[in-house]
Amino acid sequence: MRDKVLIEEKMQKLIEMTAGFCDEYLDEDYKQLCEKLIRKMSRKRNVPFLSGRIEIWAAAIVYAIGSINFLFDQSFEPYASGDDICNYFGTSKSTTSQKAKIIRDMFKLGYWDREFSTSHMMQSSPFPNLVMVNGLIVDKRSLPPEIQELIRQKESRKK
Repeated sequence: MRDKVLIEEKMQKLIEMTAGFCDEYLDEDYKQLCEKLIRKMSRKRNVPFLSGRIEIWAAAIVYAIGSINFLFDQSFEPYASGDDICNYFGTSKSTTSQKAKIIRDMFKLGYWDREFSTSHMMQSSPFPNLVMVNGLIVDKRSLPPEIQELIRQKESRKK
């Protein structure tokens, strides 16, 4: 029972820390994704953030979410550098990036992740329009209208 209280306390602290960074540098989308990831981490059998400095975990969570959403690319909005994250949380870049990799590996996070991509990234994802036809990947918008309709019907049945 004591572990649940400790997990809840650390989870709330992490949410508060990442929200502070997101309010200052990023946006509501990132804030929600960070909180979602923290809550998911807290449900793991071995909760990763119970050991180690909480600042490193907070920085690593933002870093992991940012790295799969092109946060470090200056041509994207919002933009923040790895140094911005590390300076805010008072962590080293190497430690933060290592922990972020652990998080990405733990949850198999990658570009255009359905669960942890920002709304902007999901809109720009090339994957929703791709389908397999006779072993070939094609853009479904290039198919005849009647085939597109069959695909739409099949996709709506899956939901």
